[in-house]
Formats: sequence, structure tokens, C-alpha cells
Amino acid sequence: MKKSMLGILVSATLALFSCGGTNATGEKVVITGNLQNVPQGVVVLSQYTDSRPKVLDTLEIKSNGDFSFEFDSISAPTFYELNLYGQRVVKLALFTEDVDVKYNFSDPASLQIEGSQDSKEMLKLEKLMEEYQVKVNQLNERYYESMSKNDAVVIQQIQVDAMNLESQQVGNVKEMIESMGNSFASLAAIGLLNPQNDFPFIDALVTKLNDNYPGSPAILQMKQQLDELRALAVGQVAPDIVLPDPSGKTTKLSDLRGKYVLIDFWAAWCKPCRLENPNVVRLYTQYNPKGFEVFGVSLDRSREDWIKAIADDRLNWTQVSDLQYFNSAAAELYQIQAIPATYLIDPDGKIIAKDLRGPSLEAKLAELFD
Repeated sequence: MKKSMLGILVSATLALFSCGGTNATGEKVVITGNLQNVPQGVVVLSQYTDSRPKVLDTLEIKSNGDFSFEFDSISAPTFYELNLYGQRVVKLALFTEDVDVKYNFSDPASLQIEGSQDSKEMLKLEKLMEEYQVKVNQLNERYYESMSKNDAVVIQQIQVDAMNLESQQVGNVKEMIESMGNSFASLAAIGLLNPQNDFPFIDALVTKLNDNYPGSPAILQMKQQLDELRALAVGQVAPDIVLPDPSGKTTKLSDLRGKYVLIDFWAAWCKPCRLENPNVVRLYTQYNPKGFEVFGVSLDRSREDWIKAIADDRLNWTQVSDLQYFNSAAAELYQIQAIPATYLIDPDGKIIAKDLRGPSLEAKLAELFD
């Protein structure tokens, strides 16, 4: 859990932002389109700046449904949106190419985008997200129905299905990004990936985009954020943790070199952590003789609660804490914003996986030891 609880299933959101570079041609860029069976209201054109839309203008829609808007030039690859009467939002990615938008309000599937290839890629991305959201909604319905029936077996299967769905969607997003070539629309898709788990892919993509659009403030900012995450990327040596154990003895993560180690950030007050503990106990019992260790890092504030939880949950592995909650030195070192959180490291101390728990942790350990 975080400082506020997070649900088991979450909807992915589309992260959009403007980016730099220059349109050397200085040519005009035009948005045209046609809308049919329009409702009452207005069409609003907005530009994304720092992921927030800034209204540029309202567009006049002629009696036959035609509309147009002309930029003198667009000096940087930029994301826009057309809000069609509050009933449909169309995302556009514009730089040097004109774009034409057609939509019939009597047919939700009628949206067509012509011209700007970057904007076409945005439409493909939107359709991919819509398909994913339908599946997420279906899983949510099954989950809440099973919760009402207290059906633990079905709930566990839904958790597995959710992880498989998320993994499949990540693959789909990466495949789509690769199909986009040099389109800056791929910037929007980055927001659908987890920089913790997909760091190498995102890092390579941002490097390529920086080559294509040098000097872009958004890309430079993203590069800086990636540099901050680089030390915790898969393949990097895990930063050492040096904290006291329950007896007060200074204990190091590096003391466990030579074994596979699960760094487990948890707390006595964290209900999801406590629910996961029996699973970790079971896997520890199964794989500890083969070289598996757990290094528990508590984000508790009360020593008494911490020690009681260790005893109650029978956590018979190394435990450390400075009892500083999310201000723990280890939590700051590993950029922990929510718990439970885990890092799996190999015998050389390198990070090989993150945020494994439940079925995903069991599957990874089976892969390593069985």
C-alpha cells in the first residue's frame, strides 16, 4: 500500500506533453474536418503543455459540418486535442503536416484522421487503449463479484489473469511503438509503460527521439528522470542497504551476496503486505535450501509493532528498519512510493526483477530453481 491505498486493477492513462525542436520550413499547418449529426455546444482546440490542455480557441462549425483552423507555423512537435461538444476527444500530434478529421456523432466508430501520420498513430494508440480498457473493465466486474462472494480461488485466478493481461498489453504497446518508426507520437505511448520494469526499452526510445528532435525540453526532462532511475534498473547492482536489525545490530544487504535475494519493503501496518507474507513464507521454506534469501525492510514507525508482526507472521529471515516510515534511508535509496515493493537480485547483487509477489514471484523462483 502507498500512503493511500491502491486498487488491484488500475486503468492505464495516456500521458501527453509538448516537445521541442524546430519546424525549419516555417510553413502553415492546417486542421480541417467535417462533423455530422452534431449536438449542441462548441468544439474546443487545446494544446498540451506539461500534460495539461491549454485552450487555444473555439472552432466555428459551418452548416455543412466543415471546420478549419490554421497555425502560422508549429515551431515544435506538439500534441493537441479537439474536444467535440464534450462528447468525443480527438488527440492530434502535429509538426509539419496538415490533418483532416471526420466524425459522425451517430456512429462512435466513424472517426477518421487523414494527413498527419503522427496523428494517425495517435488514433491507433487510442484504439489499442480502448480494447485494453474493455478487458480491464471485464476483469474488474469479475473481481468485485468474486469479492462479494468471498471466493478466494476465483479472486486468485483473476489476479493471475490481470497480470497476464498487463504483460500482454505492455507487449502490444512496445510493438506499436516500434511500428511508429520515427514518429514523435511514440512519446504519448511512453506513458503507458512502467519505467521501473521497461527501463531499457524506454531508455533506448528516448535516446532515439532525442537524436530526431534534439533540444526538446520534454525529452531532456525525461532523460534526466531516466538517469535518476538508472541506478535501480534491471541489470544494475542493487545499492547496498545498511540498517539495524530488531536487536540493533547493523546489518548489510551485501552480506547475502552469493544467493538470490528478495528485498521486501513492507510494514506491520500495511494490510496487503501482511496478506502477502504467508506466500513469501511458503516460498522461503521451499527455496531457502536451494539458495534463496529474503531481506525484509520495514517502513514501520513503532519498534513494538514491527517485532510483533515479525513474530505473528513467522518471518524467519533477515529484517532491518530505521523506523522512519517512508522517510527510511532505504526507502529513499530505492525510491519506494508504495508497499509492498520488492527487488529480486542475483548472487552477484544485480537486480533481475522488480515488484514480484503472489503468482509472479512463485513463477520467477520456479524458473530460477526448478
